[in-house]
This record gives sequence, C-alpha cells and structure tokens, in this order.
Amino acid sequence: MLLGCIGDDFTGSSDLGNTLTKAGMHTVQYVGVPRGPAAPDVEAGVIALKSRSIPVAEAVSLSLAALDWLRAQGCRQFLFKYCSTFDSTPEGNIGPVAEALADALNADRVIVCPAFPTAGRSVYQGHLFVRDRLLNESGMEHHPLTPMTDPDIRRWLGLQTRGSVGLVGAADVLAGPAAIREAVAREMAAGHRLMVADAMRDADLMALGAAAADHRLITGGSGIAMGLPASFAARGELAGGLSGWRGEAGPAAALSGSCSTATREQVRRHREAGHPQFEITAEAVMAGAVTAADIAAWVAANPGLPLAYSSADPATVLAAQERYGREIIAGRMEALFAEAARALVAGGVRRLITAGGETSGAVVEGLGLDQLRIGPEIDPGVPIVRAGPDLLLALKSGNFGAPDFFAKTAAMMTEGAA
Repeated sequence: MLLGCIGDDFTGSSDLGNTLTKAGMHTVQYVGVPRGPAAPDVEAGVIALKSRSIPVAEAVSLSLAALDWLRAQGCRQFLFKYCSTFDSTPEGNIGPVAEALADALNADRVIVCPAFPTAGRSVYQGHLFVRDRLLNESGMEHHPLTPMTDPDIRRWLGLQTRGSVGLVGAADVLAGPAAIREAVAREMAAGHRLMVADAMRDADLMALGAAAADHRLITGGSGIAMGLPASFAARGELAGGLSGWRGEAGPAAALSGSCSTATREQVRRHREAGHPQFEITAEAVMAGAVTAADIAAWVAANPGLPLAYSSADPATVLAAQERYGREIIAGRMEALFAEAARALVAGGVRRLITAGGETSGAVVEGLGLDQLRIGPEIDPGVPIVRAGPDLLLALKSGNFGAPDFFAKTAAMMTEGAA
C-alpha cells in the first residue's frame, strides 16, 4: 500500500475513494480499522471512521489506531480527510486529530485544504466559500451538529489547536509547485506547522499535490487528493484503477437523514417526480411510533424508488433538539436507519441509496460491512460502491449531488448488470 487515508465519516471516505480511483489508484475503503492485512494489490487504503462528531479524545484515539494499521501496511504518505465544508465545532475534531497525526508521524509541515472546486467549495485568503457564498452564509450555519459560523479557516482551526496556523495564499498557489514549496518553508520559519492553502481551481489542487509529494501528512477534503497519485505514477508504482465493474438490477430504496439545503431540494424533486415518500419525524421516532419494520414493510409495498426520509428544515430540527436533546435524538435516528437498512437488505433490496454522513455511517455499521469497492462516479464526490456480491450502495454527503440524485443514482446502479 502506498497511500494511507483516514476519513472522519463514511460519505467523505467514499468521496475520497472516488477521487483516487479516477486518478488511477486501486482503492479500497475500509469500514473502521481492519483486523487483518490489506490485499497485496491495494495501492490506496481509505479507513472510514465515524469520528466527526464524537468527543475529541475518542476521535484522536480512533484516528491514531487507523494510522497504526496503515503504517503497518507500508504506506509512505498519509492523508487525513474531512468534509469540504470543514464540519467541526470550536473544540474539534479536525484540529486535534490533525495535530495528533502530525505528532505521531513527526510531520513538520501539514497542508490544510478543504477546497473541492468541482462541488463549489473554494478557499481564498484562508476563507472557505460554497459557490458564491461564504461558508457561514451557505446554510452550513444551520447544521444540527457542526454549525459553521465562521468562514475563516485559520481562525476556526486556531480555536481547535495548540499551535498557530499559517497560510499558503492564492498568489503562491497560482504560481505553481515551486512557489508553494517556498511558501510552505516560509510559514514553517514563522513557526506554523499547520497551514491553510488557498485553492479555487482543480489546477490549484494538482499544484498543491505536486508540491506536497514529499510531505508525510496532508489534510483536506477529497479534492486535495487529486494531485497525490501523480507522484506515485511518475515512479511507475501504479497499476490499479477501476476495472471489471458491473451493476445490479435488484430492488432499490433510499434513506435520507440529512437536513442540508441540497438534500432537502433532492427530496422535494423526488416527491414532485411522483416517487413514493415516507416522512420520519423526530416526534414519531422518540415516541416509538415508527420502527424499522414499518419502514421495510412500506418499502415492500411501494415498488420503484421509495424514499424514507427525515430531512426537516433547520427550524424544525432545532425545535426537536431543544425538546429531546441533540445527541439523544441523533442517536435514535441513526439506530433507526441502521435497523431499517438491515431489514431492507434482508427483504431483498439490492440498490440502497443513503443521504447524510451520519445516516450513511449508521447504515454501513448496521449492515456490518468491513470494506467497500469503489465504483463509477454518480456526481462529483459521490461514487457507487459495492458492499457485497449482490449489494450496491451510494453514500451521499448531505451537501452533494444533483437535484435528481436519487433517481439518477438508481438508474446508474443497473448499468452493466448481469
């Protein structure tokens, strides 16, 4: 294994696997820290953790355990992957995990770059934009677990870390790899180990990847991985990529627990297109009025592409959190989706689409999966993954995907089916 990656959620890890596969690396996504060794032909290993919203100490411990396994596989470079909207609280978990990994690897220079221009995320002068809006004006300020109220990544990261945070600005990034390396050295001399890097275009990410070819640790969204495979390819070390993919033609269903603006629009479009929908409210879940068996029975009675969702508007979510408690209701929702996924697959569903990082993580854990094979890209940052001999999943981050994502994905999942 050449490149070892640690993702802080399941959808983001699939996103990263998609980026690396497109760039020519044979990539496998592992669900949690594996117990045994990797297959010898794996070039990039992505360990998907569910560490984004858990207590800081637990996130650090899980990430270090993942690092230990990746080092044992012989990895020479490491990537800590988090969301392209930098989902975190003022306490963490991005900063503490990045510092812990850097300490373990004796890394003296660590790029921080959540940019993903293809999905509308860019960083300029250290500020994160979602398309033409600053992060804190993009809807992410209403996130139920990690409300992003400051677009200045240096300032936000500085709240989470012991050390100071530097900047590799747009002028240096646009000037190319040599200028980036000089800027990194300059920031190191100023006492900064973590340094936010600007990126507005895919070309900027490629330049950052080339400049960081000898860095032990890089952190960022999946976009920062675009430029990393090239250094391995230049040494003639790559033979992987996507090959022999086939779809599945079995029954399909979708589960959504995301309250993001993008997902709520996808749910609305799905309803307008006439697909069956089952709304799951916080009140029903807390009262025990809806169960996994109820969802499975409803799916079985509604062929096509039925969608069971809990994707309320921010005000409704906030009211439920205030009434029941944020962590309590999140735990109950995740448990319900995990049980529902098991029931759906047991009932014959072979194409399962999920929306939301926490929801997708719960589904993967509920199904007891240990690794996923990365397949073709649906929309930027979202691939189809094979979870078993006859089971395909699509694990979508809440903010990703086109308005017709659910129907588009179900159709793509059948392509090449036997």
